[in-house]
Amino acid sequence: MRRRRQETLWIHRWSRPLIGAIAAIGAAGTGYLTVVKLMNKTAACLGGCDRVLSSEWATIFGLPLTLFGFLSYLSMLVLAVAPLLVSIEKNKALRTKLEGLTWPLLFIGATGMMVFSGFLMYVLSTEIKAVCLYCIASATMTVLMFLLTLLGRRWDDRGQILFTGVIVATLALVGTFGIYAVPGGPLNSGVQAADGAQVEGAGPAITTASGEAEIALAQHLNDIGANMYGAYWCPHCHDQKQLFGKEAVAQMPYVECAPDGLNSQTAVCQAIPELKGFPSWEVNGQFLEGTQTLETLAAASGYEGPTDFTN
Repeated sequence: MRRRRQETLWIHRWSRPLIGAIAAIGAAGTGYLTVVKLMNKTAACLGGCDRVLSSEWATIFGLPLTLFGFLSYLSMLVLAVAPLLVSIEKNKALRTKLEGLTWPLLFIGATGMMVFSGFLMYVLSTEIKAVCLYCIASATMTVLMFLLTLLGRRWDDRGQILFTGVIVATLALVGTFGIYAVPGGPLNSGVQAADGAQVEGAGPAITTASGEAEIALAQHLNDIGANMYGAYWCPHCHDQKQLFGKEAVAQMPYVECAPDGLNSQTAVCQAIPELKGFPSWEVNGQFLEGTQTLETLAAASGYEGPTDFTN
């Protein structure tokens, strides 16, 4: 009796090209957002993309989270298309070997990316509370890549690959919590009240100390009616405060623009057409966008006190 030949499903034929195409789109999107983040520009996106990109969740080890996303998508692209570049007619053995090596790696990568994206979607809805089309698209693409790696080939042991997926997902989740729970991270940061309790909407604690010059500049800016407009979730705003130091920040003129921020003055911020991003300084009728050096603020404000800034 002749053995019946197993039919090749369309998803088995097209899974690698589809994964490669999705990964290429993801790499292009995260690459663009990385450039935007590094250049401190505004992303072309409706909704709260800028709020997400400026939040403390968007930075890992001092680098943009989108950079790691770009590298992840690029890795998936290479793993997906590498075997396809080997001609099956000329070197079938090499192509078969590459396919066997890359499929488990594709599954591991897609699983880790999907879990991490799922965590970020949870943060997006519960912590940042903003709609980010890039984030939603990226999360959707990771789910599609996971399904394609799971269903895109005939696994010899489906139970084993699912068990591997559970292990990878657990490690990815533990690693994610570990990354964000480092000192100063969003899971381990914030201003504390006198009794040690966390103050909601206050942002990360200021860890630098102020010198005499920083305090004098902060007082001068306050005296002339200057204002720094910011949001508690904005890392660049935190960087600006770090330059002043803890003691000076208590005296500097600051307007909280986030609706859920501590002592929020959202209406004041919304009434200023020149205000396009955080932080922004209004000094003597001039608007300065982005984190400013203390020397720049001193010159713009006509400050004539000590300038031996320590931060």
